[in-house]
Amino acid sequence: MTVATTAIDRPPYAEVDVGPNRVALLKDGYQTFPAMLQAAREAKSTLCIETYILRDDEVGTQLAGVLIERAYAGVEVNLMYDGWGAGVSDAYVMRLKLAGVRVLCFQPVKLLGPFGRLIGRLRRRNHRKAMIVDGRVAFTGGLNLSNDYAAVEDGGHGWRDTHVRIDGPAAVQLERMFLETWRRHRGPRLDEARYRRKEQEHDGRVRFIGNEFARDRKDIRVAYVKAFNGAKHRIHVMNSYFMPPSRVLRSLMKAARRGVDVTLILAGSTDVPIVLLGSRGLYGKLLRSGVRIFEWKGRVLHAKTAVVDEHWSTIGSANLDSLSLRQNLEVNAVIEDDAFGAAMEKLFNVDLHHCVQVTRQTLSDRSLLERALSWLAYQVRSWL
Repeated sequence: MTVATTAIDRPPYAEVDVGPNRVALLKDGYQTFPAMLQAAREAKSTLCIETYILRDDEVGTQLAGVLIERAYAGVEVNLMYDGWGAGVSDAYVMRLKLAGVRVLCFQPVKLLGPFGRLIGRLRRRNHRKAMIVDGRVAFTGGLNLSNDYAAVEDGGHGWRDTHVRIDGPAAVQLERMFLETWRRHRGPRLDEARYRRKEQEHDGRVRFIGNEFARDRKDIRVAYVKAFNGAKHRIHVMNSYFMPPSRVLRSLMKAARRGVDVTLILAGSTDVPIVLLGSRGLYGKLLRSGVRIFEWKGRVLHAKTAVVDEHWSTIGSANLDSLSLRQNLEVNAVIEDDAFGAAMEKLFNVDLHHCVQVTRQTLSDRSLLERALSWLAYQVRSWL
């Protein structure tokens, strides 16, 4: 399998100017991986990549080739992957290091030390997906770096996911998040001069919010609640692992009760069945509040997006669950723009055609065993 290395024949789903930033909406690995590879090949000074899952499969191998080529060209290439989520061989990592790629495994899981410390490491993972090129081009969203996300046309599994590319001054925000984590977790020493960026115009309509260290652990959750509480017409959410904390859940139900069209696309095809069971434990109360629920059918759903009133949009790594909103390192892009919001709304409506609506009759048709398992999974939701 070879992912196309140029994005010319696979243009973004939508692309708009938002102030000084150019924002491109990317659907699935079909559009995302070629755009990322092309941007990486164009790096002149710095290339920073952060991912939860990294595999030394065809996607990982092709990425490694680009990183090695850029490192040989004098680019400072920094690769950070999660020590629990990633599955790469020692040979893969050594090949990168020997070529000059600087590698950081985030909190590798070890079977040594006190048991409580091990659990803490398992509970606090780096779930972000980010790439920043020369401090001027940034990517984030839901796609990890593995064959699961590659297009079927490229020999991958074609999971449904969404990413965003941002060209402009906002990219520096994502780079700063990356660099702070790199420094705190003792990655190889940086050539600091390369990251001294000039202050540029920034109007806040395109920004990155992250769950990072203690001071901003709740930023993504707060942003969701604020957007949902302020909604006047529509809240459209696509989320693959949906077991939100109580504040987020209440904000959605209150919006529906005041007449807002609250529509959720949730996973019907998933790689984590217990989370699907737990999500279904919420369906009854959501339906009673007037929320419309659709389950995605087909290849695995992995996207994490929302659009409110066709103006406020978010695309990122954070699931609407406790692990993402309270524990893991996450990052979401937030774009406040009518044209981009309209593109998000259009994509959401296209995705609805791949879904089946959940009704009260649907719930009553489920077996007593399935309902009991859903209840049980929901009770342990903070650990899923």
